[in-house]
Amino acid sequence: MARAKENLDLTQGVIWKQLLLFLLPIAAGTLFQQLYSTVDAIIVGQFVGSDALAAVGGSAAVIIQLMVGIFTGLASGATVVISHGFGAEDWEKLTRAVHTAIAFSILAGALITALGILLAPDALRWTKNPEAIMGDAILYLRLYFAGTIPMLLFNMGSGILRAVGDSRRPLYYLILCCLLNILLDLVFVAALDLGVAGAAIATTLANLVSALLILRQLARAKSACRLVPRQIRLHRATLLHILGIGVPAAVESAMYAVSNLFVQVPINNLGPDAVAAWSATGKVDGIYWALIISFGVAIMAFVGQNYGAGKYDRMKQSVKFCLIMALVMTVVLSVLLLCFARYCFRIFTDNPQVITYAIQIVSYFVPFYFLWTLIEVIANSLRGAGDALAPMVISVGGICGLRILWVLFVVPHWSNLLGISICYPISWVITVTLLFVHYKRGKWLKPAQAEQEGPQT
Repeated sequence: MARAKENLDLTQGVIWKQLLLFLLPIAAGTLFQQLYSTVDAIIVGQFVGSDALAAVGGSAAVIIQLMVGIFTGLASGATVVISHGFGAEDWEKLTRAVHTAIAFSILAGALITALGILLAPDALRWTKNPEAIMGDAILYLRLYFAGTIPMLLFNMGSGILRAVGDSRRPLYYLILCCLLNILLDLVFVAALDLGVAGAAIATTLANLVSALLILRQLARAKSACRLVPRQIRLHRATLLHILGIGVPAAVESAMYAVSNLFVQVPINNLGPDAVAAWSATGKVDGIYWALIISFGVAIMAFVGQNYGAGKYDRMKQSVKFCLIMALVMTVVLSVLLLCFARYCFRIFTDNPQVITYAIQIVSYFVPFYFLWTLIEVIANSLRGAGDALAPMVISVGGICGLRILWVLFVVPHWSNLLGISICYPISWVITVTLLFVHYKRGKWLKPAQAEQEGPQT
């Protein structure tokens, strides 16, 4: 089966040009995806108030990150398996992986929906969500989780297309659905005065449209990633392969969210203004997070295709180019965020105390973002080569474990914004050091080289 013309072959051509061509649509797409939640926050903050902003962006946002992050980690296993099959031109393997991934998305989405709706009140109480915003937070969470299946289908479908080199179509669909989300936000929140419920309904409907578009594209594909509805089922061996790579990433993602929930508790104890500031900060610096995630997604697929094709030198070169581009972007964005954060926060709220808190938080985080850039690129490079266990162990210990211990033993004695926030850069220093040592030792590549040399001797 030939490669379709819309699929970019990442095993050929000038590395930095191919990486840039593949990366740019992903970066634009992640920015528009970030715009989904940012628009919710802006419209809710301006038309409903700072308490509603805290309800949408406080504990509720972290709980959503936990539930969806688990699936996203699992889905990365499908992306790696599909990219390996594409690079090796193993079309049968690729086809099984596509249909297994879609079936898994439907089942996982149903489970997350049920758990999210059922456990929303308990989860919010566990994080000590302020009682003043409890009702709105529960309502927002339950309505948001009602749309989990289409959201997961879109994310999985986008991952499938990117794994075979098509990063443009997910971008087109994201732009369309982001514009739809903005329009629906204005209708439901500003015009119909539905509050946080209107924001959740708008996002759910936009996710539904995006899922239908991505499934339609997969059904019409002319390559091995074509989706045939009657073939959607779980292939046991393929599922185990996907889970072997995806489960460590899911555990890591879940632990990130759990550690963030631990951090959210002392933030909640500082009151609604601090919660609103934490939420607004997450939206403003979300530009950085969205862009750096795109570098991780791009290098994972790039490494995956070259790993499948046995081009290990090209794979290592692509990591170097990706690191350089990501670090340049990080420096530029860090300077812009530090210079213009005050003006950005005024988009969300006119509460002076919220703005003051938010500016403090930015000053604690932004100067150290280059550390996270290194973590994102190196960890996803390892995952692209099928080494998911080591990044998980290092990240869970270096980032998640340290944050939890910090909240339990340090924050009770240092409970202001600086005392809470400083655990993030400290955890990044430890994690990037361990990841870099593991990457340079190169043991993650030896099984692949041995596999390639085996039949020749």
